[in-house]
Amino acid sequence: MSKVLKEKIYSIEKLAPNIFKMTVESEYIAKNAVPGKFVNVKCGEGINALLRRPISICSIDREKHTFDIVFQLKGIGTEILSQKQAGAEVDLIGPLGQPFDLSDEYKNIAVIGGGIGVFPLLSLLKEKKSVSKTAFLGFRNKEYIVLMDEFKSASDRLFISTDDGSAGHKGLIIDLLEKDLLENNFDLIYTCGPLPMIKKVVEIANKNGIKCQVSLEQRMGCGIGACLVCACKTKLGDEWEYSHVCKDGPVFWSDEVIFDE
Repeated sequence: MSKVLKEKIYSIEKLAPNIFKMTVESEYIAKNAVPGKFVNVKCGEGINALLRRPISICSIDREKHTFDIVFQLKGIGTEILSQKQAGAEVDLIGPLGQPFDLSDEYKNIAVIGGGIGVFPLLSLLKEKKSVSKTAFLGFRNKEYIVLMDEFKSASDRLFISTDDGSAGHKGLIIDLLEKDLLENNFDLIYTCGPLPMIKKVVEIANKNGIKCQVSLEQRMGCGIGACLVCACKTKLGDEWEYSHVCKDGPVFWSDEVIFDE
């Protein structure tokens, strides 16, 4: 169950241009959060930051009672959030949303993320134990490649791409996924990132008969399903309906979602 909480910021650091990591002390979130869930953060006071910002949980330390969120500056709200200091208080609601499927039946998994979509995949990799884990991570350029020590530690194999070729493979990360599938197979692929990338990953998974879960990135208002800001189309028998990414997601099985052209 989610709660409205006022918690202490343990630390905040700049990881890359416009990318920040905040570690928050919260016994409740650390105890109850699972990979795929998110928190809805109140960034500041006043009309300029009226709506909370949904931010995925990147990492959980249950022993220290802390969790990490990583966010990109995209407006006045996240700019205000980035200026907060260690020791200050942060107002948030969480943990929210439907998580990734972590069941033991999947022994050989892959995660594929692009941009800020890589961050919720880190907690998933850390949480999954005694399985083969391959990570495919795509970034704009080498400046934006962050948390690599954590991803390397949490993965058995790690593939990197950049749009400009400044590090790793030059081009799209889905190219490396397709190449790897010529020799390897997976029980389940998890993906998060830009919608065009997610659509392509789902297409590749379907082509290879692999189950796939998607974590959708959507603008949100309330974060609890009361408004219609984050509606998405999902299948309902032979028909379709609107689901809420905040409440019914952000994680869905790929065959549940209708990706409009």
